[in-house]
Amino acid sequence: MLRRAFSLIELTVVLAIVGIIGSTIGLLLMRQQRFYRGTSELITTRQSVRDAIEVLTTDVRGMSVADTARLLADSAIEFFSTIGSSVVCQRLDASQIGLTPAATLTSFATLPDTGDLALFYTDSGAPSERWQRARIAGFSSRTAGTTCPSGSDFSGDSDVGSNGAYFLTLNAPLGSGVHPGSPVKFVRRGRYSLYRASDGDWYLGYRRCNAIGPSICGTIQPLSGPYRPYNRDASQSGLAFEYFDRAGARLAGSPLALARIDIAARAASHQTLLVESRRWTPTDSARVSVAVRNRLE
Repeated sequence: MLRRAFSLIELTVVLAIVGIIGSTIGLLLMRQQRFYRGTSELITTRQSVRDAIEVLTTDVRGMSVADTARLLADSAIEFFSTIGSSVVCQRLDASQIGLTPAATLTSFATLPDTGDLALFYTDSGAPSERWQRARIAGFSSRTAGTTCPSGSDFSGDSDVGSNGAYFLTLNAPLGSGVHPGSPVKFVRRGRYSLYRASDGDWYLGYRRCNAIGPSICGTIQPLSGPYRPYNRDASQSGLAFEYFDRAGARLAGSPLALARIDIAARAASHQTLLVESRRWTPTDSARVSVAVRNRLE
């Protein structure tokens, strides 16, 4: 009895069909991989740009112009940013202050420490002299019963046993113009800049600086990126700052006249992709104008 088997021609046809199907599947997988790779690169590039804009917009809007240290750099900016606010509940002595509980009139983006400044508002003197500043020597959480008792009118009986109040020690005595009910804001000096890291890429970095005296900043920490390299041409640089006064003219004198900052961020992928037989490098950019809220004029 003879067995039926595939002929050589049939085997050849089957192998050819399998090869065609395999090549088609491989081509589809390569295109799909290229698509996801391009999408990922585009998302990363756009996210880098938006990270820079969001971080800088928030801090620049709340910067303290009166205490600004340095500006006017095309790819770097150094200033005092507001990190919190509160109200004086009671003066324990000339340099120790009890603040209101966090549940009422106190709010912090980040807790102050010995490298920051406290600015106390007084209702006397010229407008430019009404913020009395002092360097923080100590800051800690305390029970409201010790820093802001219920008899002070700034906390209730429910706050007395909580740890939501704060105790502030300053490095110098405050003037008599600071009293219970005086507003307090806390500022921190820092520097944002476009810098080149050890991997050769350019990033937005942040360095915290000393509160008083000549600018001395710590180690730079990367926040987002990578971005395009620095370029003297502001329209090509990965990060660029432009400064204006309230009349819309470019700022050429004192930073105390600052009213608006234009920020531009630009990023480009390292990967060159092939899309419809054409090479394409994912890029993105954003530009925003930020009005400075705490200006003098």
